[in-house]
Amino acid sequence: MGIEVQRIAELLPDMTKAFGETLYMVGISLLVALIIGLPLGILLFVTDKGLFLENTVIKSVIGFIVNMVRSIPFIILLVLLIPLATLLVGTAYGPTAASVSLSAAAIPFFARIVETSFREIDKGVIEAAISIGASPWMIIRDVLLPEGKSSIIQGLTLTAISLVAYAAMAGVVGGGGIGDLAIRFGYYRYDKTIMVVTVIILIVLVQLIQFAGDRISKAVDKR
Repeated sequence: MGIEVQRIAELLPDMTKAFGETLYMVGISLLVALIIGLPLGILLFVTDKGLFLENTVIKSVIGFIVNMVRSIPFIILLVLLIPLATLLVGTAYGPTAASVSLSAAAIPFFARIVETSFREIDKGVIEAAISIGASPWMIIRDVLLPEGKSSIIQGLTLTAISLVAYAAMAGVVGGGGIGDLAIRFGYYRYDKTIMVVTVIILIVLVQLIQFAGDRISKAVDKR
């Protein structure tokens, strides 16, 4: 056991760096998912049949793109987007390059969660806003977002947890982070101690994200 502790102490700088890279990848991808995925989710909802911006063409096109990206396994998406990552950030490897694929996976995932969150809202509330002459923007700003914010935060939490798993997978193609550490030291060098430690780090990280997400979701839920 003493040798294992010594081994962990030796790799502590690498672990700290890998943990920071994982947080970096998850943070960037989550921000991009929020900036792009939220408007996409709103569009998916408001352009649906029977709603105030009904548009079958827009709904079908966005829905097809979202479903298409979601249907691609992440490990394949990672490899598929290497040229795009190289074009955008100048390299195919490292945390920043991996964030391109992570963002591409997170956007449609979060967009569907946002759409589902809005479907939970009582349609009577939306109809009441329409009946008093509220504009589409006012309905989105003053009805949909306030009513759906608790579910959206829960969805953002779920997206963050999924991104932690995806970020670990990015280590397979040299994306950096905890996954890369586990592959290089735990798998290639058969170091079981590092494998166990990286798993524990990921479990703790996910638990912290879930705890924070639940607390914030409850805090903003005024229903």
